Amino acid sequence: MNQEPSNESTRSGSDPGRTRGGVMDSKDDASGLRDFLTVLFKRKRTILVTFGAIVATVTVVTFLLPPTYEAEARLLVRAGRENVYRPEVGSDQSQVLSFNNEEVINSETNILTSRDLIARVVSSLTVEGLYPDLAKNPPRRGAPLDAAVKRFGKDLVVEGLRKSNVIRIWLQHEDPRMAARSLNLLVDYFKEKHLQAYSDPQSSYLEEQLAAYEQRLKQSQDRLEAFKQKNRVFSLEEQRTLLLTQRAELDSGLKATQSQIKEVQKRISSVTRLLQTVSPDVPLSTETERYRSVDDAKGQLLALQLKEQELLRKFTASNQLVVSVRREMEIVRTFVNRQEQDIKSRMQTGQNIVYQDLEREMNRLQADLPSQEAKAASLGRQIAQLDLQIPTLDMSEMELGNLKRDMAVNDRNYRIYVEKVEDARILENLNRQKSANISVIQQAAVPVEPVRPRKLLNITLGLILGALAGLGIAFVTEFSAQGLSTPGSVERLLGLPVLTTISLKR
Repeated sequence: MNQEPSNESTRSGSDPGRTRGGVMDSKDDASGLRDFLTVLFKRKRTILVTFGAIVATVTVVTFLLPPTYEAEARLLVRAGRENVYRPEVGSDQSQVLSFNNEEVINSETNILTSRDLIARVVSSLTVEGLYPDLAKNPPRRGAPLDAAVKRFGKDLVVEGLRKSNVIRIWLQHEDPRMAARSLNLLVDYFKEKHLQAYSDPQSSYLEEQLAAYEQRLKQSQDRLEAFKQKNRVFSLEEQRTLLLTQRAELDSGLKATQSQIKEVQKRISSVTRLLQTVSPDVPLSTETERYRSVDDAKGQLLALQLKEQELLRKFTASNQLVVSVRREMEIVRTFVNRQEQDIKSRMQTGQNIVYQDLEREMNRLQADLPSQEAKAASLGRQIAQLDLQIPTLDMSEMELGNLKRDMAVNDRNYRIYVEKVEDARILENLNRQKSANISVIQQAAVPVEPVRPRKLLNITLGLILGALAGLGIAFVTEFSAQGLSTPGSVERLLGLPVLTTISLKR
């Protein structure tokens, strides 16, 4: 025996400690495995009982639990009129489409899980039909309806699928038909709730406002028409232009008339001075000048007579030239006689022609002066009247502008409410038809297979749990018992090697 260690030491070479350590490790491993197997065989009854009890319990409970079915529905959320921002009445902004996928999905999810909507579904199906156990055993605190709503909310799961406009809805219930019916009813009520949440003001209110603004518009139109008829105002701009044009013309006429009056006054003064210098009875011409025309005619007659004598010496009396000269002589004699008679007539009256002309000019000027002065006065009065009418026209223009603005405001409000009423009527018709941007892409069908309990999974978990529990109880019992039951525990506790073991048989 002493030679074996030396041989072991010789084979180990320069590292005897490593060889001894490896031997110790192998011994420890063998000892631990032996202890494990010892405990396993020693406590096999406890392990088997615990394992069987747990597996049996899980299996029985799994088969005794009532099955739970899960109905599923899917909704598609589209961009519709609910996502259009409509400005308030009187705003100049146009309608804008505001669509944020995440916000819209979250909003619809909150509506789907709202208590009012769930309570309506539970009330429609009744607590007895939906949860008979709650109807038989009502809760101590609160009404059965509140407990049913709370339970329905726990069994309901709503979530939006990522990167899509689809909402997925689950509802679990012990009755598969009730699960599908409840979920479909929830979707129907949700669509109505959605329309109520996004509905615009009722058209009846807008129609009342429309009637009020229509009455205001009619009143403003009547006031404007009455003002035009009273003041005879149709186009103030044209009337102002006409009045200004008339005033300019009258002012020009007044200035021209005033100039004529001054000219007439100057002429009257001039004629007056001439009348003072001219005598009405004194002739204004000499004797020679008075008879100058007669003398010239006589001279011409004498020349013609001389020409006649000369022609008679050459031609006969019946010659055409002689006859022509004699005809001219007769014309000159007639002129001389007429002039002499006229001169004699003038000399008999004794009137001064220049003085008479001046008198006639004075009479005309004196008659023209009052008419010109009357004309100037009339033009002045007309200008003064126009000067009064122009400020009045400005005041009328201000009042007319206020009436027109009032009518324009009423007309604008009336048109806005006409459009709002029309939009509200269209939306109400769409709401009555339940037309919304929510589409059911998958209705809840009656589920065939229950989702709970999962028998195979539960039994598998029961097997694993039973095995772990049996081993755990066995080792806990072994290590908590008094005494030494395995060789390994003896060696660890006493520090002495075990030479042999003898099995205990009872």
